[in-house]
Amino acid sequence: MTPRPAPDLRLYLVTDAAQCAARGRTVLETVTEAVDAGVTCVQLRAKDTDGAAFLQEVLDVCAAVGERVPVLVNDRVDVFLAARALGSRVAGVHVGQRDLPAVVVRRLIGDGAYLGLSASTPEEVAAAEAEGACDHLGIGTIRATATKTDAPTGLGTDGVAALAARTCLPAVAIGGITARDLPELAAGGLAGTAVVSAICLAENPAAATRTLRAAWDEGARA
Repeated sequence: MTPRPAPDLRLYLVTDAAQCAARGRTVLETVTEAVDAGVTCVQLRAKDTDGAAFLQEVLDVCAAVGERVPVLVNDRVDVFLAARALGSRVAGVHVGQRDLPAVVVRRLIGDGAYLGLSASTPEEVAAAEAEGACDHLGIGTIRATATKTDAPTGLGTDGVAALAARTCLPAVAIGGITARDLPELAAGGLAGTAVVSAICLAENPAAATRTLRAAWDEGARA
């Protein structure tokens, strides 16, 4: 099966509403500043938010930045489908190993939407490639992170790069990543890196984004 093209994963923002609020901003404000400064893909995550509120957030963010970068919905296939039914430019879904199976999600969202899948072991990476349902992988974690309490043990940059090398699917590193990690990850063959706190908790999301993009581009040129 010929892989579908993945989104631009170079700097992939995963949102955390509580972190944004701690800095006095909404998710929409944070995402808009980050995209203006160089974020290339956005994943909206709202584990503890009711469906209607999350749907409105998806609609608002897609209206603001959906024409410039892909906006993916974390886990909630129902919210993705509702947003699409309302005419939103929402681009896809990201699921984990404990969510709906990727092959089922692909049937639900159709071939025209992006589908990302989290993976943290050689077996999970191999299964994802064999199934042919997803467009890209989120591999990690790099190190322990407070934003995902059920995350696997940290693999380090070398461990994540080794897993990414086992698949032809584009892979983005996830989990506790800082700007210091980006040059090594870019040079190690990753397609991109996903961050939460590095932008959502930043005093200035735009400045933080520019620092992260510069660090990634440095490694990509190596």
